[in-house]
Amino acid sequence: MKKSAAALLLCLGLTACSPIEDGAVPAGGDIETALSVQTEDTSVSGTSFTEISEDSKMPETSEETTISETETTLAEETTASQTEIETSEITDETTISEKLPESITLSTYSVELTVGGKKMPVVTMLPEDCSDKSEIWESDDTSVATVDGLGNITGISEGSCTVTVKAAANPEVTAEVKVTVTAVPQTHGEPTYIDGILIVNKTYALPADYAPGVQPEAEAAFKEMQSAAWSEGLNIWIASGYRSYEYQSGLYERYVKRSGKAEADRYSARPGHSEHQTGLAFDLNSIDDSFADTAEGKWVAEHCHEYGFIIRYPKGAEDITGYIYEPWHIRYLGKETAEKVHNSGLTLEEYLGITSVYSE
Repeated sequence: MKKSAAALLLCLGLTACSPIEDGAVPAGGDIETALSVQTEDTSVSGTSFTEISEDSKMPETSEETTISETETTLAEETTASQTEIETSEITDETTISEKLPESITLSTYSVELTVGGKKMPVVTMLPEDCSDKSEIWESDDTSVATVDGLGNITGISEGSCTVTVKAAANPEVTAEVKVTVTAVPQTHGEPTYIDGILIVNKTYALPADYAPGVQPEAEAAFKEMQSAAWSEGLNIWIASGYRSYEYQSGLYERYVKRSGKAEADRYSARPGHSEHQTGLAFDLNSIDDSFADTAEGKWVAEHCHEYGFIIRYPKGAEDITGYIYEPWHIRYLGKETAEKVHNSGLTLEEYLGITSVYSE
């Protein structure tokens, strides 16, 4: 009986242990040990699964990131390449569109000046659409004549020299001006003519006995101009015409007493230096700056050269002509000469290359 019970117990123990494989209780182990081992195995198994699961996803994320970065790099390289090509095309187009100067022509290739006189040849640089028309001016003898960056040539002393202008963008393209400088002629009781023009200013004087009265040719030209203005509803007249040496002497002295010599010299000529003594100059309408703003003043400024006159003392040229702006003062030169001076945009002093300065 005891043997049968023991056998039965052995059989039941084997049956209970048979389902446990990895977690079976080792021989000589107890239940707590077995449970502990089973719990640790389960924890390890869970941890291993989680880590394997996460590791299994990492290659996919890394590969996707690498592909994305590669695509971005390729896109950036493509954009950079396109930018380089576009920049190159723009540079090529700019280079193609730039045109260098090929030749220079001048309004005159020879200039005659008195000491202190100035003249500026007009430059034409071709082709007309060249990108840079900057000029470089040089004088080969600055003791005879100097030249500034705009081409204004100034006589310094008697002699001859050559002034050269170059195209800054293409220095091989040049033109030359032959310059001759002479001394200021002295007036010894005789009127001074330069290029056939009677000259009277602060440098050049008329003798006291020079008294031609109003010149018939100038008077006829004025009447023609007056008639043309009248046909347009405008009225111009001579407020002051011919003045003798004596009359100018008295007028000048009155101005000196009123304003002082320095100020009087700005708007009144000393005796012998007034254009009114030539019989070729007229003051029109109101002898005041306001004349320039009248309909008559504007018409005269625009049309007087068509009848042989010029505005003798233009605005902003006092340091050249020697006198303040006088929109009312016109000087007869003849139609051909007046047209040339008007079109040049120069004062008579600049046009002839002479000075207007009192000797003392």
